Amino acid sequence: MTRSLYEVFAATAERLPDAPAVEFPDSGTAGAVTYRELRRVAEAVAERIAAEHGTARRVGLLAARSLVAYTGYLAALRLGAAVVPLGPDYPAARNQAICEAAGVDVVVAEAASVARGGTEWAGSRPVLPLDDEVRAATPGGWLTPHEADPDRPAYLLFTSGTTGRPKGIPIRHRQVLPFLAHNIARFGVGPGCRLSHTFELTFDLSVYDLFVTWGGGATLVVPSRAELFAPVDYLTRRELTHWFSVPSAVSVSAGFGQLTAGRPSALRHSVFCGEQLTLDQARAWHAVAPAATVDNLYGPTELTVACAEFRLPEDPARWPVTSNGTVPIGRVYEGLKHRVIEETGELWVRGPQRFDGYLDPRDDEGRFTADGYFRTGDRVRVEDGQLVHRGRLDDQVKIRGYRVEPSEVEAALRGLDSVTEAVVLGIAQNGVTDLVACYTGRETGRMALIRALRGTLPIHLVPRRFEHLNSLPRNANGKVDRGAVRRFVSEVNDGALA
Repeated sequence: MTRSLYEVFAATAERLPDAPAVEFPDSGTAGAVTYRELRRVAEAVAERIAAEHGTARRVGLLAARSLVAYTGYLAALRLGAAVVPLGPDYPAARNQAICEAAGVDVVVAEAASVARGGTEWAGSRPVLPLDDEVRAATPGGWLTPHEADPDRPAYLLFTSGTTGRPKGIPIRHRQVLPFLAHNIARFGVGPGCRLSHTFELTFDLSVYDLFVTWGGGATLVVPSRAELFAPVDYLTRRELTHWFSVPSAVSVSAGFGQLTAGRPSALRHSVFCGEQLTLDQARAWHAVAPAATVDNLYGPTELTVACAEFRLPEDPARWPVTSNGTVPIGRVYEGLKHRVIEETGELWVRGPQRFDGYLDPRDDEGRFTADGYFRTGDRVRVEDGQLVHRGRLDDQVKIRGYRVEPSEVEAALRGLDSVTEAVVLGIAQNGVTDLVACYTGRETGRMALIRALRGTLPIHLVPRRFEHLNSLPRNANGKVDRGAVRRFVSEVNDGALA
């Protein structure tokens, strides 16, 4: 019986040692890394961590779409540590805050990222820089056998919090294993399958990318930077059988003229998650890969990647019509239970995928019910027997699939000398949601504001558009009238968000 994420990978490495586990851009089959090789290098990196830094309970990982990223991830799991992904493009202050909050013991990092940004963000924590030459590493074989403990945290991710600080979400092995088993079976993932990898490791949907792939014995097909912006090129040239991305990838690609229909494709399954999938987006994608199924997944990080699903009928004429033009999120996974609260429409879920609580217990307040349900904060409606996502109870929004609390962005804006007050909204246009900031104080150029915010915020939290106001509208209670701000933003005719 599999009891840890590392065992998911190791079992496949035992069964299919010579099968390709990862294929990097422009490498082809000859340059692919086999399961045997990936396991060997991961063992070698694990030995180096243990030899140089002793017992590690939490391992930071500053890497993306590289051999260092995948072997570092597996090495941490091999040691029984929790993986704490960091963002190579995050501001140093953000990575430092995550390391401190998570109690990171050691960081595995791409040497290029260290050379580019230094290690001041790591404080006194040791940093192990590696590059692709690690592929030649060979373990000494002295590590004790992997001790699989389902109750240990497998990974620790951070999302925006209403307090303006990152909010830690530990996910244990026992919580992620049911998710993997369900999706490997549902999408028929096995040897010969070739899966996309569109998500950064700081995003929980990357867990699907890596471990649904490796659990099924398939190949993780790593895109080049250009392929990330041209998904049809990516899926056709690399002969993908399974696609997984946020829905906005469809709209962004269409906007750049990169959503070409009629090209031959091996795609069998198209899966979307991270934000609402509109029926228009689904139709546009179906035109690209008409032979592939289209599935819409839903789930907050706290319920381990995804907890509900809906598959569109093969014939678009039979697709459902929903009240808000989005594809239903369907029904929760078998083995989970849910409630829809009549007064608010909030969705509550409990079961084996529900996390045990936030890293900081203060964040647990109001999120759990006495009988074990997690309060998602998402509004749903049952339509024709299926759940339809209706948005957030609060003002939280999804930007390119990342969950964003505007209050965190507002706090960063108010921290600038030129800004007095700020309101940040998620504004949808042409199927894509972007952040718009309205502020008072000294009028400042857009690029100056972006540069200032990039010192404290990841790029997905930086607004695309800024509107300077002499004062913010207020309601009768003296509070900022967000509805009036939203109406103002919608009325401003400035050529959209480009």
